[in-house]
Amino acid sequence: MTKLSVNINKVATIRNARGGNVPNVVQFAIDCERMGAQGITVHPRPDERHIRYQDVRDLKSVLTTEFNIEGNPNDSFTALVKEVKPHQVTLVPDAPDAITSNAGWDTITHFSFLKDKVAEFAECGIRVSVFIDAEHLDRIEKAKELGAHRVELYTESYATMYPVDKNMAVEKFVKAADYARSIGLGVNAGHDLSLENLKFFHEQIPHIDEVSIGHALISDALYYGIENTIQMYLNQLR
Repeated sequence: MTKLSVNINKVATIRNARGGNVPNVVQFAIDCERMGAQGITVHPRPDERHIRYQDVRDLKSVLTTEFNIEGNPNDSFTALVKEVKPHQVTLVPDAPDAITSNAGWDTITHFSFLKDKVAEFAECGIRVSVFIDAEHLDRIEKAKELGAHRVELYTESYATMYPVDKNMAVEKFVKAADYARSIGLGVNAGHDLSLENLKFFHEQIPHIDEVSIGHALISDALYYGIENTIQMYLNQLR
């Protein structure tokens, strides 16, 4: 079964808007695991506008499912990941001022930089996934040459096109996932996946290893409650 990793950044955003420790990010993550989530994802940014570096340290000591840390591997991020040693690090080329991730890596242009980073994390026993655009099979091929273990397909374009033509929307992702698996890469997916579009995506690509979902899932929880929402997302993957 494809694993559901809950991205808890938005919970930290609510906490930070008021100060203090409400909601408690660490307790929320523990509760998500208890309610069925098979992983927890965080994406700390340099300005710590949602998840803080200390949150990452605190989560490591209590989580019992897979821990995935996303981010641009600058020096401070790299040091944090090597200190915490999560199960997986997902390399994302987001600019410091980006509201959210908006592109995958050009693994050809940045090959040397990424190869060094992948080796650095792999030496620590951390699985490495590279965030990548589905239409660039050559970049997926380069991700394999980097030594990465997985790619994470950037699914915003799928989510945008889904209401218009779901078959056309998913086509390039099926090709990308099949190609990645054919060369020995695992496949994750994330960005704007939701209760509306997740089931069809998974039906077309049932061998996806993991989906990471935050914004839509936390938003749905405002209406359905977090425990019910997690079960609703898991049902889309069954």
